Amino acid sequence: MLAAANHFLCPRSNASVNGPSLVDATKQSIDRVSTCASAHISASKQCIKTRTIGISIPCFYAPISEEARRRRYAWTGALSSRGAAASVAALLAGQGVTHAQKLSKPFRVGALFNGTAVVAGKPNPVLEGLRHGLAQLGYVEGADVIYDARFAEGMLERLPELAVELVGKGVDVIATYGGLATNAARKATTTVPIVASIVADPVAIGVAATLERPGGNITGATNNDPELPSRQFEILLSVIPRLERVAILSDSDIPGIDTNGLAPIERANVAAARTAGMIPQVLKLRGPNPDLEGAFDAMRTGRAQALVALEVPSPLAERKRIAAFATKRLLPTMFWGAAEDSGGLLSYGTSVSANFPRLPAIIDLIFKGAKPADTPFEVVSRRELAINLKTDRELGLTIPPELLKRANRVIE
Repeated sequence: MLAAANHFLCPRSNASVNGPSLVDATKQSIDRVSTCASAHISASKQCIKTRTIGISIPCFYAPISEEARRRRYAWTGALSSRGAAASVAALLAGQGVTHAQKLSKPFRVGALFNGTAVVAGKPNPVLEGLRHGLAQLGYVEGADVIYDARFAEGMLERLPELAVELVGKGVDVIATYGGLATNAARKATTTVPIVASIVADPVAIGVAATLERPGGNITGATNNDPELPSRQFEILLSVIPRLERVAILSDSDIPGIDTNGLAPIERANVAAARTAGMIPQVLKLRGPNPDLEGAFDAMRTGRAQALVALEVPSPLAERKRIAAFATKRLLPTMFWGAAEDSGGLLSYGTSVSANFPRLPAIIDLIFKGAKPADTPFEVVSRRELAINLKTDRELGLTIPPELLKRANRVIE
């Protein structure tokens, strides 16, 4: 909520916004500080700035929850008028503001994943990224934050019970990966804040009223990119100019199914394929042991000339097998962004890794009292193109030089 008060400059965005009078008195010195925290805290406010990747949006402030403040923090100094004056003096001296800050008890972070705790012999990268990100923000594991993760290990039907387990553990927030995990968490609680990532269309699957004001207990980062399917088919056409029939590989458990049996992400890809002049064939896998032989037999029957694998659970988990099946059958593949490890010919789309760094920052806002209902989803839209020349040679194709120049990564 915005207040009609005096003008000040937010040091994070260098944008003019509304703020408390104390900040107005010190606006020239605030930009020396690395965050807005001193200014907002001194007026019992918290910064709940939102951003879209590549775009600087002014921050705004809201009152910190008194319940959260009383439960979590013991502040000393700097909030009385004398302390505020000392803070201003410190700012003007370029020394910043320090607060004696102590958590009464650690935050408990629940995490819910479709996959496994170990990926390619290493700890789950999303969970590790979350730990690292919160550590960078000053949260010491064990003292300030405790993690409680649940992994469905590809058995997606387990997600609802795992979500209920996390709620029963009394977690303060649940971090989720993907639409299915997010939906499972949403059904398990309407009160525990949920911070989601890799949800292609939060509005379409019913986890948010709008991206700007989710309205419930869920916020996060989304790779919602309406232009992506069209761009993927354009790239395929540049490699296979006479492409007429394309298979679209999805997952049978994606929420938001319409009367034609298509989920939002499937509808978007079908529409893009038709606009590009192709005949789409949607095939759905069901984990944890999908019938790839049956799916590729159906592609052969449908005379598919290329395959687009969607960034949904089963294709995500089976991407390397899918790429191997397709290459063996001389079927060019298009995967989502950052899926070059699949061995498929092409991967293009939103940088999945760009979602992960945002989760700790959003969770930090929740810890400081921000409400998911009023915290916009952050849209991550940086696209990346990877081309696998080894697979290209096996398929007997020739990648256009212009496309090679556009690639972020070329795999020899």
